Amino acid sequence: MWHSYHAPGSVDEALALLAHYGDACRVIAGGTDLILELERGVRPQQVLVDISRIAALDAIHSGADGLTLGALASHSRVVASPDAVARAFPLARACWLVGAPQIRNRGTVAGNLVTASPANDTITPLWALDATVTLASRARGERTLAFDAFFQGVRRTALQPDELLVRIDVPALKPTERGTFLKLGLRRAQAISIVNVAAVVDFAGATVRRARIALGAVAPTIIRAAEAEAYLAGRALDEETIDRAAALAAAAARPISDIRGSAEYRRDMARVLVGRALQQLADGTERAGWPEQPVLLRRAQRGPAHPPPPGEATGPITFNLNGRPVTLPAARGKTLLRALREDAGLTGAKEGCAEGECGACTVWLDGAAVMSCLVPAERAAGCDVVTIEGLTPDAALHPLQQAFIDAGAVQCGYCTPGLIMSAGMLLEEVAHPTPDQIKEALTGNLCRCTGYYKILEAVDRAASPPGD
Repeated sequence: MWHSYHAPGSVDEALALLAHYGDACRVIAGGTDLILELERGVRPQQVLVDISRIAALDAIHSGADGLTLGALASHSRVVASPDAVARAFPLARACWLVGAPQIRNRGTVAGNLVTASPANDTITPLWALDATVTLASRARGERTLAFDAFFQGVRRTALQPDELLVRIDVPALKPTERGTFLKLGLRRAQAISIVNVAAVVDFAGATVRRARIALGAVAPTIIRAAEAEAYLAGRALDEETIDRAAALAAAAARPISDIRGSAEYRRDMARVLVGRALQQLADGTERAGWPEQPVLLRRAQRGPAHPPPPGEATGPITFNLNGRPVTLPAARGKTLLRALREDAGLTGAKEGCAEGECGACTVWLDGAAVMSCLVPAERAAGCDVVTIEGLTPDAALHPLQQAFIDAGAVQCGYCTPGLIMSAGMLLEEVAHPTPDQIKEALTGNLCRCTGYYKILEAVDRAASPPGD
């Protein structure tokens, strides 16, 4: 899918590569969108610049005025950040509703912005929070843009071929402000938004001092509902005011009809979601249901990203596979899934959808569950990869594997390796998960044979202490 892969170790190296290749290259971080675009021929670029090993770009800094997210801050890292949850809750909630745990472990907020789909979840809350992006170029230095200048249309931004989005600055919610994010999809997880809404309200007692309402998936870009915002100023959030503001917000929408919903449905649901969001803010219930310990499917203690091995742009790929070093001479230009199956000879990870929807290809990459169909094989260089074949150090069955047998949780078996890898990381993260945590851990794994009851039972059995 690509003929040249570079893994710079610094921002300066990345900018030099972008300056050299220009339109011929594409930056990759999480790859949850780009790999699909390359597979489908949507992107013509054959040169990848993988910035995911650049130290410190995945950090989230909390300052007096707000948060700064590095270009590699993943959705999982935002969800796990107490500062993000406390000071930028609409963003944290949006990150929690993106995809499934394996997708959130790889996908980045910056990548969500750069792909610029009007249905992308994190753009909406960041726009409502008045966030800015900073772009860097080797030739012109840095420039900082507000969102209305950065986003220019469907999947179009102001980012130039030689520029890299290096940080996102997010003003913190003030003590008098409350905010939330709501999303409507066709299913509970792994769903693209039919409509999404972010609302931030600054209160003076019971009166609205200022409101910011952003709508997603209802126009060529995320939009602000300016008339609704103006109407709310100086009013209390009573039922009549909320209904009127919701109607004004819906009137700002310019939706289209597509496979996920008609334009009329989207417009009406925009009204419903804005009303719900404002009611939550009026009642102070916007944080109700936020998980005390969100399931991340990654180990709590993870070291820094491995630096790129010398000469990584060419030659064999060497990494630790199931605890042993392995070298794959001809795996470049493939996904990690295909490299594992075709070059390493390990067929436990399955290709079900090849687009990060089914979870059958779930493996562990440096202590995090990921969809291996969306990871470049080159990204594994120097890293630790664990597949279903390496779940236990010897030939004995893992407790999860035994529990799947005992509970009768296996039917055709195609999805089983991915389910066990997700559940296995859950048990490393949370020794005795709740039923809700088990369900959340498996939201990225589809089973087309059964209704999941036996699967959930099996994970619960494996997680239960002896004698329970």
